[in-house]
Formats: sequence, structure tokens, C-alpha cells
Amino acid sequence: MTNAIDTELPTIAYDHAESPAEAHRLIGEALRQGPLALGPHGPEVLTYDLVRTVLRDDRFAMPKGVTLATQGITSGELWDIVLSGLLSLDGADHHRQRKLVSKAFTPRAAGRLRTTCADIIAELVYAVCAAGRCDVVADIARRYPVPVICELLGTPRADWNRLSQWADDIFKLFDWNVVEDEADIVRAWRALESYLDAMVAERHDQLTDDLLSDMMRAEDEGDRLRHEELLTLAATLLMAGTDTTRNQLAAAVDVFCDHPDQWALLGRHPELGPQAVEEVMRFSPVIFGSFRTALVDVELAGHTVPAGTMVVVNTAAANRDPAVYPDPDRFDITRGGAAPMLTFGGGVHYCLGAHLARIELTEALTTMARRMPSIHRERPAVWKSLTGISGPATLPVVFESGY
Repeated sequence: MTNAIDTELPTIAYDHAESPAEAHRLIGEALRQGPLALGPHGPEVLTYDLVRTVLRDDRFAMPKGVTLATQGITSGELWDIVLSGLLSLDGADHHRQRKLVSKAFTPRAAGRLRTTCADIIAELVYAVCAAGRCDVVADIARRYPVPVICELLGTPRADWNRLSQWADDIFKLFDWNVVEDEADIVRAWRALESYLDAMVAERHDQLTDDLLSDMMRAEDEGDRLRHEELLTLAATLLMAGTDTTRNQLAAAVDVFCDHPDQWALLGRHPELGPQAVEEVMRFSPVIFGSFRTALVDVELAGHTVPAGTMVVVNTAAANRDPAVYPDPDRFDITRGGAAPMLTFGGGVHYCLGAHLARIELTEALTTMARRMPSIHRERPAVWKSLTGISGPATLPVVFESGY
């Protein structure tokens, strides 16, 4: 048995790739050499079976403070904020909070927003159709998820822009420049917390039909969310449902620009929408993986990962594992019998908002494919850093009007 840190593992580095295609090429090269590779942040797990195993293995836990410690932040206000969040919790504390909030975040709760999603995307697409051109990021993707999540949570339309701006700052937490961005992150988080605190106070006397009220009602054997837990969970869900979805929508359209036949197929057959979402999140995810820390020495593929080692669970690699997906570099929205893509994670930290994200993306892509046919880029998309939450920063396109 060899130590995963000391052994001659192949190396992997894609943080500074100039495009997602280059990053996937580098990841594929490492995957062909074996199930594990040594990256700049520690060993990376690459194969589908191994990634799925680590995500579900209780010998691995989310790193405390996510990636703050690796950037030299182990105390202070930001550290305390992140440590109180669901992503930093494991064991009994995580199980308790997730069990309570899951009662309010069901497929039924997400499903009742389908009409809202359809109405919002139709309005956004209508606004650009006459011109026959737009920036998918600025004009559609960036504006789409915030009102959906606000509708879910019960926030007024007038506040959508404020919430979007807070989301921009808070999600700097998942980049590798946290030391520089710490003040902005904390300021946005405290502003959002105060905003939600006022909403909770309003609902104490009269609960309404929204997620925040559902979370306030949630109870299990006499246990309820404490006030500070309610605020943190509501803020986390609001943020998580904003940045990832808008980036994934833009990334999806970027992929379809390279595959006009698939875009035309989706426009003719909107019933392929759910399959298209699964395929695009497999083929071009905006989150390439997540982190876990080994709680004990763990054997992985003949190597020992020592206790305390932070492991990168490379879901982007798993999603293109040729042992699971035949011809994995082919984008095909009719791909049948495929194993579930792992972009939403797995195990106890599986994405709570997965049901809603699928609905949002399905409604958006089917509407856009029908009403914005023959889409192509005016110039290449510019992608944000591939670390953290990525996606196109700009995506200027031209198209025919499908109205």
C-alpha cells in the first residue's frame, strides 16, 4: 500500500486553463493514467466509481470552513460565518438541520415554481427577440434565477437587484482570492442576514405560502430551527440557488452554440429538455468538483490517503469517465441509459436545490431553443476562472426570432 501524498501519482493542473475544453482535455489525460492524480490542492479522485464512493463515504467530511484554512483564514468573522453554514457541518448537527429544512425543500415545493420559471424566461427572451442578438449572460442568465428564488423565498420584486448584488459578493467565497475579498463577502452576508431577519419578524404573526414560512413551520419530534439557524439556512439557499444556476444556464448555451444540431433538436422536441439538462451538466459543469477531508486513513485504489488529507473530488472527471459514459466527449441530448451525472454531488451533502435547478434549466433551455433558433456566437465566450464556480463572463450571440 502506498501513501497517496508520497507516491508517484500522475499530476493534474487545470486551474489556469484558458477554456473549459482545455481543462477537460487536461483532466482526461490524467484520467487515462489512473484513478488518482496529484493536483495543486492535494490528491484528486477522478473515476466515476471512486468519486461516487468518496461522496457517500462517512470516513470523509466537508473541510471545516470549506477552503478558507488553505488560504490562511482560520479565525475571524468570515470564518465564523462559514463554519455555521450547512456546508461546514457534518454528523448529528448536519443531519438535524438538513432533516428539518428538507421538509420545506421538496420536489413538490420546487414543482409549484415551474410556471414562475416559464413566465420569467419568456419575459427575458421576449425582451431580446426583436433585436436578434444579446449577451446571454447579461441579458438572460444573470437575470433569470434571482426572481425565481425570490418567489420561492417570498421576497418582493423590488429587492431582486439588491439580492443579486449580494450574491455576487458572497460567492467570492468559493474563489481563491478570499483574503482580498473578505471584507466584501462579510459586508454582503451581514446585509442579507439583516434583510432576512426583518422578513422572519414579519412572518412570526402570520406565516405565508413561501419557503421561509415553510422553514419556520418545519418541525421534527418537537425540534425546530433556531432563529440563527433559520437565517443562515435561508441565506445559504438563496445564494446557492442564484449563482450556480445562472452560470450553468450560460454554460449550457455556450455548449449548444458548438452543437447547432442539438439546439435545433431541442427546439423541435422540448420533451427532451430534462435529458438536455442532464447532458449539459455532465458535459460542461460550472463546478468541477468539491473538497473532502479524510477523517481516518482511507485506502483508495491501492493508495492510502492519510487522516487529515484534503481530497479534491473531481466530479468533472467522473462525468467523462469512459468506463461509464461511452464516447464521453460527445455531446448528445438523446444519450440513453446514462449513469446519473455527479455535478450535484452525492451522499449527505447532495444539493438540496437539485429539483428546482433542473426545473429552472429545463424551462429556460426549451424556451430559448424554440424562440431563439439558429443561435451562434458573435465572438468567443470569455469564461471566468475555472476554480470555484465558473461559467461564461460574457456570451454575445445572434439568432433568428422564433416568434
